[in-house]
Amino acid sequence: MKIVHVPHSVLNTQAKPVHIIDKKIKKIAYDMIDLLENQKNPEGVGLAANQIGLPYALFIVKPTKKDHAIICFNPEIIKIENGKPTLSPSNQPTEGHKVEGEKRKKKRQKLEGCLSIPYMWGRVDRAPKVMLRFTDIDGKTHKQWFVGFQAIIVQHEMDHLNGILFTQRVLEQGNQMYKEVDGELKRFEI
Repeated sequence: MKIVHVPHSVLNTQAKPVHIIDKKIKKIAYDMIDLLENQKNPEGVGLAANQIGLPYALFIVKPTKKDHAIICFNPEIIKIENGKPTLSPSNQPTEGHKVEGEKRKKKRQKLEGCLSIPYMWGRVDRAPKVMLRFTDIDGKTHKQWFVGFQAIIVQHEMDHLNGILFTQRVLEQGNQMYKEVDGELKRFEI
């Protein structure tokens, strides 16, 4: 199992519902957790099934190394607070990169990235709180609020399941893209 990169066509494909959570799909979910936990340079905080080449409505959320991974089958954002839906989420948000030419701002920009588009970053405006309905690995349905960083991850991953990449959101919102070169972020013009 490995992460697929753009321009792989599965990344722009709508995910298909998982009808039966059997041993095969459970193994895929657990293997996705292992892949995410072992991902280095860059590290990840979420992973959608289409990022490993499988068109299933499945993603993993794991904001920190200490957190337990949350496995979400057939997820759906059903409520959004203080914002409007982004139709789906982005993969690997990060914080604290110094951005070339942004010396006037004292606050560091929060940038999103994606394991399927390594070393590219951009700001995506996301809702700060979303309620997700999903099925867990045991087949139980949950409705759960995700707030802050977790809400960003959920929205990023939902975008993946809808065939939308974070770079599309950056462009739709008129925000800036950056490419990481030798550990520094440089403006990326499209």
